[in-house]
Amino acid sequence: MQKLDLDEFLDTIDYALIGIHSPLEGYRLAYFLNKELQLFLSRQKADLDFGNNTQYEIFEWVDAHKFATWHLVSNTCRVEMMAISNDNSLFGLQEQQTTKTYYLIPEYKTVNYFLKIADDAITDAQVQKLLKKIQSIPNVLTTYRVNPSELKSKNNLIFY
Repeated sequence: MQKLDLDEFLDTIDYALIGIHSPLEGYRLAYFLNKELQLFLSRQKADLDFGNNTQYEIFEWVDAHKFATWHLVSNTCRVEMMAISNDNSLFGLQEQQTTKTYYLIPEYKTVNYFLKIADDAITDAQVQKLLKKIQSIPNVLTTYRVNPSELKSKNNLIFY
């Protein structure tokens, strides 16, 4: 009897991951992806939440005919914080508002969005076609395939 290694099972990657560089708002990019790729991505009621006040925009479409699930997720989350500083002046303590940026996948800080396609049957040729179609969308600067097995933060891509 062969023993199943849980770590090996968890490390199995069964999805394609595409990095998208674009200044578009999430809802506009989802609209253009739907139009260009004939998808039906829709905004989820709850954002992807990893605690510490970080929430990432997420759009989803479950293709029941092809047994595939598509996710468009923002890579950045900006959190506004109040910081108190003491400048040793007459006015003493002062509040300052600062913004901190968090990344879903910190290894790719320049990527604005990730398109995750959970489909066991997707081929490299199909991914290359998708890349070309996404690249043709106005205001998409560049797209490329990301190898999830090389990511230190790949666990952030386990959702839903």
